Amino acid sequence: MQGVPRQFEFTHDQAQFFHPRARAGIELYRAHIVQHAFEPHTHAAYGFGTVACGVERFRYLGSEHLAGPGSIVTMNPDILHTGRAETDSGWQYHMIYIEPQVLDEIAGAGGWWFGQAVQHDPARAQRLAQQLAALWQEDDALAFDCQLAQLVSTLAPLASTRQAPQAGQRFDRVIDYMHAHLAQRLNLDTLAAVAGLSPFHFLRQFQAQYHATPQQMLMALRLYRAKQLLTQGTPPAQVAADCGLADQAHLNRSFLKRYGTTPARYQKAIRG
Repeated sequence: MQGVPRQFEFTHDQAQFFHPRARAGIELYRAHIVQHAFEPHTHAAYGFGTVACGVERFRYLGSEHLAGPGSIVTMNPDILHTGRAETDSGWQYHMIYIEPQVLDEIAGAGGWWFGQAVQHDPARAQRLAQQLAALWQEDDALAFDCQLAQLVSTLAPLASTRQAPQAGQRFDRVIDYMHAHLAQRLNLDTLAAVAGLSPFHFLRQFQAQYHATPQQMLMALRLYRAKQLLTQGTPPAQVAADCGLADQAHLNRSFLKRYGTTPARYQKAIRG
């Protein structure tokens, strides 16, 4: 079942979400964005997409990237990124998000890593766009999985098998601590103590590693957890409390800035 068209704060911006019932760990997304600017956010999944028209500008791993027709967007899991239109008419695009363990199962190998956020390959981009469109239309579970495997095969030549750069144990512990304390108020001294560094030395090193502040990372983790809870059917007010946000209004504002829709509309689309 297709997602319900979402409404942004700007009337020209439209988006749809779809979680296939027969295959967990997959989210399909398509949108036409003119004015909305996505604040830094993250996905615990690989993100692959194509642009049908217009150009997107986004920040990823500390650099600015442009994606237009004929290009393929390839994002690794858990990396903060932004997104906004580079052209006056916006950009229209399709994305698929595949959780790492699902991609490993489909590909028959683990450790995929994409060194380039945007890869210009018009023929492959056209094939990927056709495969993404077919997944939206496919309601047969077996046919969906076969189409999904073909899509992964299309992407395979763009991937390397080297492992993603690791942040080091100090920052691994900090990210784990954030995950475990999303509902609590955290301060710089506490996070620096987890890393075993002085507060502002920690702040400088964290920014150098993640190209984001600890606060931006914490909010990205909170909002991604909010997506997971909404998918499970948790009421938005409870989601706000569980994710350390002041109230439901805070959740609404923060979710809209990062995902382009409200929590209630997202939950309605995903859960039908």
